[in-house]
Amino acid sequence: MDRYLNRAAAGKILAQELKHYAQRPKTLVLALPRGGVPVAYEIAKALQTPLDVFVVRKLGVPGHEELAMGAIAMGGCSILNDDIIHDLKILPAALTRVTQEEEKELERRVALYRGAQPFPDLQNHLVILVDDGIATGATMRAAVIALKRNNPAKLIIAVPVAEKSMCATLSNMVDELICPLRPLDFHAVGAWYENFGQTSDEEVRTLLKKAKGFKQFVR
Repeated sequence: MDRYLNRAAAGKILAQELKHYAQRPKTLVLALPRGGVPVAYEIAKALQTPLDVFVVRKLGVPGHEELAMGAIAMGGCSILNDDIIHDLKILPAALTRVTQEEEKELERRVALYRGAQPFPDLQNHLVILVDDGIATGATMRAAVIALKRNNPAKLIIAVPVAEKSMCATLSNMVDELICPLRPLDFHAVGAWYENFGQTSDEEVRTLLKKAKGFKQFVR
């Protein structure tokens, strides 16, 4: 395998890697929206495990938004890439402006995807954290740092593709990392999919609604 057909196909492959966690009590699949949701849906469906979302936003460098100078996550967690901020001479005012913009988008997505539903208590739970791939790693690192504050019993990252050295770095932050495709020459997440169309808000909401038919979260 050198590429995935689409996010759903990637999720089914990851589900095979995770099948020994099927129907375990106190287990939760957490997706990073938007692109991580179609992947995570297939995992949760195969494992018959509850599905939820954890919203994280990259802080893109002004004019080069694909390059992360940091990230923010639900719960007020934030990380900064000090090397990029220093090397590109990013002014505090620019960092503040981008952060405020992304905080608004984070709040919008939390309200849209989760409504007034309280975030699950993850203490003593197995958490499988899913995205459609990892590029800079900023959003995933922010998610991991934020989720560790919830004291899960075990934290697993499951992604279809990430650059090999990034996998090594993130493996040291979690209990387990599942990543079938670890290219040395990475380029971008979308390069490893035949179909990598943007996931819409409506698709996220539809999949989360369908997932309510799976096993529900138990404290």
